[in-house]
Amino acid sequence: MRTKVLMVCLGNICRSPLAEGILKSKLDKETIQVDSAGTASYHIGKKPDSRSISIAKKYGIDISQQRCRQFTAKDFDEYDLIYAMDRSNYENIVALAENENAIAKVNLLLHRSNATNKEVPDPYYGGEDGFEEVFQLINAACNLIAQDINHK
Repeated sequence: MRTKVLMVCLGNICRSPLAEGILKSKLDKETIQVDSAGTASYHIGKKPDSRSISIAKKYGIDISQQRCRQFTAKDFDEYDLIYAMDRSNYENIVALAENENAIAKVNLLLHRSNATNKEVPDPYYGGEDGFEEVFQLINAACNLIAQDINHK
């Protein structure tokens, strides 16, 4: 059975497209389906931020074909695991949940990380180094997720 994972940030142009691409690169397409979405509707239909595309490419991952979409309540039915990049997006996601089973699918991406702050910072208003930091945080979290999925 394929595990379906959804990565969610605010605009679906920086963090969640990176998380989608990184996790896809770590797992067999036969065992996992990964997508990403944003809690806001700012960028629907657009490509990820050029800086996210660039940092992913630096590590051999192509996210340039992804297109932004907005998270909807239907995603609870479609996905097994939903990862929010920060607490604000977590709250926006669970606000759309109809029951405890839906809420149980949602977690912060960095919930198992050793970082004291369990939120992936939004690099949108920062420089290139912010995208490097975000890539490394997401990559470490995706290593753990990949291990979990491979051991199911």
